[in-house]
Amino acid sequence: MDNVSVETMFFLSGLNETTNYRVALFFLTLQCYGLVLLVNISLIVIIIWDKKLHEPMYILLCTFCVNELYGTAGFYPKFLWDLLSPAHVISYSGCLIQALVIYSFVCTDMSILAVMAYDRYVAICQPLQYHSIMSKQRLIKLVCFSWLTPFCSTVINIFLTSRLQLCSPYIARLFCVNWVIVELACFPEQTTGSGVVLYLTVIIYVFHGFFIVCSYMYVIKTCVNSIENRAKFMQTCVPHLTCFSIFLVTVVFNVMYLRFGSKDLPQTVQNFVAVEFIVIPPIMNPLIYGFKLTKIQNRILGVINFKTK
Repeated sequence: MDNVSVETMFFLSGLNETTNYRVALFFLTLQCYGLVLLVNISLIVIIIWDKKLHEPMYILLCTFCVNELYGTAGFYPKFLWDLLSPAHVISYSGCLIQALVIYSFVCTDMSILAVMAYDRYVAICQPLQYHSIMSKQRLIKLVCFSWLTPFCSTVINIFLTSRLQLCSPYIARLFCVNWVIVELACFPEQTTGSGVVLYLTVIIYVFHGFFIVCSYMYVIKTCVNSIENRAKFMQTCVPHLTCFSIFLVTVVFNVMYLRFGSKDLPQTVQNFVAVEFIVIPPIMNPLIYGFKLTKIQNRILGVINFKTK
């Protein structure tokens, strides 16, 4: 028990090797965050502004973009501050809040993608019942599910983590995540509760992934013999599948590296692997939807043409 301490501050060591090019990295990160804000807010404003886009698919897309803004807000501002600060520290409560935001952001992304897959399944496989199934009331319930379920599971995980006794204030990453904090626990037996909840959460979202894959497999099977359905699939389902693939690859790669990756890799490579899931999807997803969905593309072109006149 002599080595047990009550940590009030954490030291983030992921930036230790960036001293020589920290200013350049700051401006690059600032541009990246600006692009995230621009593409996501633009899509949100377009969907809210155009009443023709007040349909379940576009409302879910709007919710998706809001979550991208929520998740990146948990990373970029603190990271930008650290790039200009001599000491890379974060308070204990701030670390837990950051872990809560990033953890719930990832889970919510998966939930929204699952609801989007269900929406496309109904639209293509049961088109005559689409408006009755995807009613306003059901849409509200699905949006609430996609937000509240991940948030509640994350709150439970963070609460259990906050009860651990920690033996080190050093986090070898650019930001706080729940499983890294758990690794700092003094006594492995203390982590049993948080470990069980964490694995249950992983299992739940693995089933989300299976649901998405099965939904699109059924949709593809339905589209094979119909030219109209094939066109609808290419127009509305391909963006969802692309975004799901990007999200899945970045998150799985991050988790696999966290569990099994070598610590001997250069710090720059470790940093890239650590942040890719919160950097790449929030930029790529709105761009994919903006370029692929015809209604949104037409609205964007209409705005551009209006400004050039």
